[in-house]
Amino acid sequence: MLDKYVMILGAGLMQRPAIEAAHELGYKVFLVDANPKAICVPLADIFSPIDLKDREGLLASAKNFPHKICAVFTAGTDFSASVAFVAENLKLPSHSFKSALNASDKILMRTCFQKSNVPSPAFVECKDSKLLQNVHFPKVIKPVDNMGARGCRLIRDASEYQSSVEAALSASRSKTTILEDYMEGLEFSIDALIYKGTFTVTGFADRHIFYPPYFIEMGHTMPSNIEENIKFDLIKTFAAGAKALGLTHGVAKADIKYTKNGAMIGEIAARLSGGYMSGWTFPFSANFNLTKEALNLALGAESENFLKMRKKLPFQDSECGFELYELPSIFTSAERAWISIPGIVSDVIGLESAEKIPFIKNVFPRVQTGDFVDFPRNNVEKCGNCISLAPTRKEAIFASEKAVSSIVIRLKANNSKTDDFLFGRQNASEKGFPEDAFTLPENLQSEIDNYFKIKSSFACDTPILNQIPKEILNRLSDFSDWNHRTILESIQIIDKLVLKHKDWECKKIWTLLMRGGVQAVLYFADTEKEA
Repeated sequence: MLDKYVMILGAGLMQRPAIEAAHELGYKVFLVDANPKAICVPLADIFSPIDLKDREGLLASAKNFPHKICAVFTAGTDFSASVAFVAENLKLPSHSFKSALNASDKILMRTCFQKSNVPSPAFVECKDSKLLQNVHFPKVIKPVDNMGARGCRLIRDASEYQSSVEAALSASRSKTTILEDYMEGLEFSIDALIYKGTFTVTGFADRHIFYPPYFIEMGHTMPSNIEENIKFDLIKTFAAGAKALGLTHGVAKADIKYTKNGAMIGEIAARLSGGYMSGWTFPFSANFNLTKEALNLALGAESENFLKMRKKLPFQDSECGFELYELPSIFTSAERAWISIPGIVSDVIGLESAEKIPFIKNVFPRVQTGDFVDFPRNNVEKCGNCISLAPTRKEAIFASEKAVSSIVIRLKANNSKTDDFLFGRQNASEKGFPEDAFTLPENLQSEIDNYFKIKSSFACDTPILNQIPKEILNRLSDFSDWNHRTILESIQIIDKLVLKHKDWECKKIWTLLMRGGVQAVLYFADTEKEA
């Protein structure tokens, strides 16, 4: 008898829960990815190096596969249309290929929303960087066919237009971008399972977005603490958007905002969310394996446990076209990212300390010694993630942020990219980006400046902490950098890692600390040592 297989597209970390779920359900895994060195390749029963954009190649490999393929699946990739194409041709359960295309191409998506009166931003298609007439700023530019915020940014005025559109075009496989109105408001991520006319919310998280003109998600917190009436508006708008796209059998995820005009959809994808939400934070917070249930749907099945755990929502909306349910979270799970200033990694310090913090479930470093790092302009340029699970929201957030603050990326000395960052050389189209690590109130900064007029240098081989008055030190725990590290904690780390140094000019060290945090002072110390 032939073995039964699940065909999984993508072999990155986000696919690990799907591979594990397939094995738990008693299936073997036929894994495909263009990269034969991808992290999850060793978990495959059979692996084939195929570009996930090559739909005909994927279908041919599936048709010629020597065993029975029972489902086609992905999670956390932007290749849901490839999944639907193969599944539809093999007559396996899935969203239709047409609906998956609608959920993959942002022009098609916005057009579907427009026709069905689903709230989303006004838009126009752009295939070149020539400034369009009668454009009122701010606007958002995006590739029509990419994910992870690659090539996506806020255009604040006409001077930023050309370079922004060119960057978006270069990040688009079809060399097409979408220019749309900027939506101001709180942002959320929602996952859902759709089948047999039902729409079940399986994860509702607050998204934490920073660093304009880019949109960098520095984490999410599950579940959201938004008011119930707002939650209803967001869910029914998501469901209406899914209906407009034609999604009927499988998974969906929405990035959605609550604006002054109510809920508005950023985008809907025909797949489970990446960013550790579907595979980690929701399973932690709800004590439920979402990926396994999503794979069940792809196999044409459903679990009794899922039907037992989901709750019919007290609010229903006939216009959205679905019966609305939710599988609620029981605990809070918080994911937070850590990032770096530009440079070459010489060491990643503190990973073990982060793992030992109470309520921390996972620490996922994404860079190692020798890697180039940059201040992120998209969500794939972050350096790692910490995930917590706790009984309360406060405990979960504290744990994940404490874990992030425990990790320090030390950079190699004498690097022009690091120097450019520290000494304020910015692109004209990126005014104000990146922001400083710390910005102090004028009165406190003035007090520190006056002190440095009296004390001009930090004595050699002496902890900085011992050379700053207590009345100033006591006020330095109120300010945190990008990685949730206070000024006081940063100084303590510097003193621990730099035991030997020359007399340091106070003003210079302080300026470096304000600009680039602990990384900047360590970089200066290492460069000085090399010299």
